[in-house]
Amino acid sequence: MYPEVIKIGIPLLIFAVLILHVIPAPRKKDYTGGVRTGAMSLVSTLPVYRKIYRRSRVLSFIYELAVIAAIVSTLFLMARPYEVKKIKIGVQKRDIMLCLDVSYSLYALNYELADYLEDVVTQLKGDRFGITIFNTSSVVFVPLTDDYSYVVTRLEELKEYFILQKEYREMVGEGAFISFATDEEWDAYYDLDRRLAYIEAGTLVNNNIRGSSLIGEGLASALYSFPSLGDESRTRIIIFATDNADASRVEELPDLRGASMLCKKNDVTVFAIFPSEDAYYYEYTPSDYDVFREMLRTAADNTGGELYVQSSEETVSSIVEEIRSHEAMSVDDIIIEQQTDTPEPWILSLLLSIGISQICLLFLKGK
Repeated sequence: MYPEVIKIGIPLLIFAVLILHVIPAPRKKDYTGGVRTGAMSLVSTLPVYRKIYRRSRVLSFIYELAVIAAIVSTLFLMARPYEVKKIKIGVQKRDIMLCLDVSYSLYALNYELADYLEDVVTQLKGDRFGITIFNTSSVVFVPLTDDYSYVVTRLEELKEYFILQKEYREMVGEGAFISFATDEEWDAYYDLDRRLAYIEAGTLVNNNIRGSSLIGEGLASALYSFPSLGDESRTRIIIFATDNADASRVEELPDLRGASMLCKKNDVTVFAIFPSEDAYYYEYTPSDYDVFREMLRTAADNTGGELYVQSSEETVSSIVEEIRSHEAMSVDDIIIEQQTDTPEPWILSLLLSIGISQICLLFLKGK
């Protein structure tokens, strides 16, 4: 961690060793004990003396190496050795937002989707799930939550709403004017209209002025229902069910393309689900169907997602399973880099060096 300690300390150590070896140590003139002898040249030829002298030289050399090793170990400890470890701290979680176009032409698709998602939600672990619905205006029906029992309860409410939409279509038909023969029929109509208004009060704000099925604004509202869009620790998905039959009377801010580009900018992947061709399209031609489908496909592709078209072969359940297996739905381990001190080898080296030097010193002193 502090490499300058090594860069400065090692050269200084080498310099000090060279100085100590080049400059001779001062001789001791005072007699400090031992056996006095004359004829030193004769004594130095004795086998016993030569054996002791060689041992002394070897021990001195080992002692010096041990002291140098101890100093080097100390320098490395002062430099604070460490390593960077990658540590798994969890699994990246997903935020999944279900965005439903609640136009009456989509009640069958929406019902199937809500019904199947009840089972999917109960299998989630750690992911957050939310629901937005829109027509003229948007409503956050379920804010992102991991309270899956609450989500299932709200999905059940939506299913009841889609059943009411079906009843309304069967009661009113395709005519522009509503007429009933008896008071009982009118009472049933008013009761049904009141129950529908429980949800529609939020999705039809200024409907007579702004029109209906504002697709781009519906998608953008779902996008901005995600909290902390800048947080990259979660994967964000929008499951977007719509027929893309925009009947707005005002300029949308943003339109579908603009909303998809906003999703791309914020790393939100959109999986669009488009109804089958034989679904209820009360004022659109087959060519309109193709145009709406391809516009929606382009918007989903912009985000890295995909368009799925409901059909007899491609049921809602199979579509949801395909979405779940899509690579954009995969999650990665969350791994962080952590600095960990690694002094152990240098502490061991220091202790070993000190131990060896002390043993050598004891032998050199004749103990």
